[in-house]
Amino acid sequence: MATPRRKRSPVVRAVAWTIALVAGGWLALVAAVWWTGRADGARRADAIVVFGAAQYAGRPSPVLEARLAHARELYRRGIAPRLVLTGGKQPGDQFSEAQAAARWMRRRGVPASALVIEDASRSTSEQMHAVARIARRRGLDTLVLVSDPPHMLRLRLTAWRVGLVAFGSPTRTSPFSATSGAGVRYLLAESVKAPVALLLERPAR
Repeated sequence: MATPRRKRSPVVRAVAWTIALVAGGWLALVAAVWWTGRADGARRADAIVVFGAAQYAGRPSPVLEARLAHARELYRRGIAPRLVLTGGKQPGDQFSEAQAAARWMRRRGVPASALVIEDASRSTSEQMHAVARIARRRGLDTLVLVSDPPHMLRLRLTAWRVGLVAFGSPTRTSPFSATSGAGVRYLLAESVKAPVALLLERPAR
């Protein structure tokens, strides 16, 4: 004689559905971060913005250098006439990330007149708000944002929240490969940070 199946309680079913929905939503976010990082939306704009990363005694780290090389190539292609370089100092640093970036650019033939340095910010949010102030002051209506692929979705969402018209152009030579352990951790971290930025980022003043 067959044993009758026990019915799940409404609470158990509700919990199971909640877990399934949360897991599905998170996987969708991971996919969105990955997909946005693969799409290069570079087009003619008023400025290219390079987001800061670590530097060592004025020398860009491999992560920052990959961003700078990509931005310089966009500049050489005539995508925009200006490069906005962002990033302040970490405790104990002699140079800011933006200063190290500017030195790198000048040594590779980019004129100082094409560079705009923002060297006070220390986070993505601070950088984007500083860029918004620079854009208003200099009349920069459209921007191309340069960073690592996993960073692009959060940058696009943050730019939208602060009122900027911006397109993403991720570097293809970032040390954060999608197949490396560090790259996977970066991707997963951004799947959490991106929606937080969308929900909590304050509009630019």
